[in-house]
Amino acid sequence: MTAKTFFGLEEVLKQELINLGASKVNAGRRVVTFEGDLEILYKANLYCRTALKILVPIKEFNARNEADLYEKVKKVNWAKYIDKDGTFAVDSTVWSDTFRHSKYVALKTKDAIADHFMEVFKRRPDVKIKNPDVQIHIHISKNSCILSLDSSGEALNRRGYRSEQKAAPLNEVLAAGLILLTGWKGDRPFLDPMCGSGTIIVEAAMIASNTPPGLKRKFAFMNWSKYDRRLWNQVFREAKREIKEIEVPIVGSDIDRASIEVAMANAGRSELDEDLRISKQSFFDRKAIGENGVIVCNPPYGERIGKDIEELYKKMGDKLKQDFSGYDAWIFSGNMGALKHVGLRPSKKIELYNGAIECRLAKYEMYRGKK
Repeated sequence: MTAKTFFGLEEVLKQELINLGASKVNAGRRVVTFEGDLEILYKANLYCRTALKILVPIKEFNARNEADLYEKVKKVNWAKYIDKDGTFAVDSTVWSDTFRHSKYVALKTKDAIADHFMEVFKRRPDVKIKNPDVQIHIHISKNSCILSLDSSGEALNRRGYRSEQKAAPLNEVLAAGLILLTGWKGDRPFLDPMCGSGTIIVEAAMIASNTPPGLKRKFAFMNWSKYDRRLWNQVFREAKREIKEIEVPIVGSDIDRASIEVAMANAGRSELDEDLRISKQSFFDRKAIGENGVIVCNPPYGERIGKDIEELYKKMGDKLKQDFSGYDAWIFSGNMGALKHVGLRPSKKIELYNGAIECRLAKYEMYRGKK
């Protein structure tokens, strides 16, 4: 199987899959490959916080051009995977000079599958973009092609708690990844003083309570002919039994009232709102909660704020020094220049991306007294 993720989260996802009992787990670039049975497939979809998709490869080949791609896709015995009276859809990821347009690759693949059915059965399954019975994925790197069954369907960051959002919210997979990269496990106070629509604090509450991120959603594998409902129910019940009480404060605040209202609504849908403290408050009016806590925040990068951004980051550094001794502060930003104005020496910097924006997750250890 192949688990897709974001750049920089591959090792985190690798560890998640090892913890689930997957074997032959190898991290690549934006993917982790692994082996396992049906139970591992179900668990990977239900439990993995940093996976975007879990794919099951069914055919690998090289294609010289679009005609070659079409012929090789058409030769696959598609009746093994798709019912002729069912529905299917195709999506694609393409990194190639030969195949320039991912949508055209998806279209050629869809045509080849449909034509295969017409030749063999004189009828073909329908294409259904939303919630098809079977979702096919084609990945092309240069001339190397991999056809896979997409076992997840809708991307795994869609946890089901976030329907309201402010502009450009942090992807849930990325938010969970940031927290896991800090090493926080729900054992110390957690604060996001610029929480926006609350994604980081909701993901933190899910980690601290051991709540699987896929608990409130459906998966594409549930439409497969080999779907084992009894096994899934067993995996699901076991996951619910493992949920535990949160023992530390998890706190989010933001200066924007509309963001706070969205954060509260999202927290309510996650059913973890009773474990979260959310308030309208400026970071610069906040005080530390308990000792030895962790701050994870995603401040503005400056696209909208302009030259005030450097002053904002300088004030953040001053605030951390003044009021958060004993804390570890992690700042995730796509503005490298502004990060230098924090005025503290980071003990760690991790390269990540937020969409197309190159970012850093910088760690600042706020020592008590002198280091």
